[in-house]
Amino acid sequence: MHAFGRGRGKITAFKSDDIQYPAIFIPGNAGSQIWGKLNRSSVPHLWCSRHSNWFELWLDVRLLLPEVIDCFVNNMLLIYNSTTNKTSNQDGVDVQIPGFGQTSTIEYFDSSGLSYSSYFAPIVRSLVALGYTRGLNLRGAPYDFRRAPDEQGDYFLNLTNLVMDTYEKNNQTKIVLITHSMGGPFALYWLHHITPEFKEKYIRSMVTIAAPWAGAVKALRLMASGDNIDVYVVSPIRVRPYQRSAPSTAFVMPSPNFWSADEVLVATPFKNYTVQNYKEFFTDINYPTGYQFWLNVKDLVDELKPPEIEVHALYSSQMSTPGVLLYDERTFPDLQPTVSYDNGDGTVNIRSLLAFQKWTDKQTQDIKSLELPGVEHLAILKHPTIINYVIQVLTGKFDKKYQPIL
Repeated sequence: MHAFGRGRGKITAFKSDDIQYPAIFIPGNAGSQIWGKLNRSSVPHLWCSRHSNWFELWLDVRLLLPEVIDCFVNNMLLIYNSTTNKTSNQDGVDVQIPGFGQTSTIEYFDSSGLSYSSYFAPIVRSLVALGYTRGLNLRGAPYDFRRAPDEQGDYFLNLTNLVMDTYEKNNQTKIVLITHSMGGPFALYWLHHITPEFKEKYIRSMVTIAAPWAGAVKALRLMASGDNIDVYVVSPIRVRPYQRSAPSTAFVMPSPNFWSADEVLVATPFKNYTVQNYKEFFTDINYPTGYQFWLNVKDLVDELKPPEIEVHALYSSQMSTPGVLLYDERTFPDLQPTVSYDNGDGTVNIRSLLAFQKWTDKQTQDIKSLELPGVEHLAILKHPTIINYVIQVLTGKFDKKYQPIL
């Protein structure tokens, strides 16, 4: 494994004839737009819409305002069937994930195209400036991020077809996968299920940015008390029903492979919770369905098993990241806890970000990494060093002598 240390950088200028590899972007949790269409017989409030044409459900920030947030949460809520172990939308709610194969819906969190909702946009714009073309050699693979990989069969089939289509449209050139956050484990799940021959023919490498390979303690706060997703007008307890109902929240809970049985993750005056007593945790927060979610998803990805392709793992550190959630008699589980902080990127704990190191000596393909201290989980996507690194990989300029430009 080649670790390239730490640094800040600037974008290197390349000529258009440097372009070699097409890219497919796989977003993280909340990184895909979701559109909804309503034909509902019941709604939580009189002012909630019962009928609609297609509209932007995630993310239209106006839907997060206090007067209408319950309508939004109810439309996003998933219903679990314990017989099939699958989820469905609320009755009368249809959803679609727009823009598959394009980049428009993964460049920004919403359709405004404004800087406040920027996602993959800085990377895509920089590549377009070098001569890349959206929809041809820059392509997006958004998905319904509410669901875990076991409910994404159609998505992974479409991803396989997108890889082959992109390969053919670019003179049979291998693909570079670029993932952010939960997109990393999603890509790993897919890579574990395709053949070595497919990887050898179609995949050049994978660039993973801020991947929670082994989960994050923050997911337990979503399950217990909810999270306001950094929107100050949002009440965590009001968005909690949706956050709990999403199996993807359980999918990124801390892994027993990386947190030991005696490490307290959630502390209360009555009981402490570790990775070994998740069942008690969900019983005590009065959401036993969450434990069933965890049972369904806990073995979907073996994070100790390598992807068997070249990997570039980019991540941050030295940001205050939830490490232990501390509740008192008054706050558990419905109010926000006090947080004992850990090292990480503000969202993902450092041990999870570094879990790719377990692949060393388990695959013949190179594993390269870059750490950027002090860069937040989402802000890392617009950091010049990250953009430069991606450009280096896609233009074939990357080699073992690469160092970030200081």
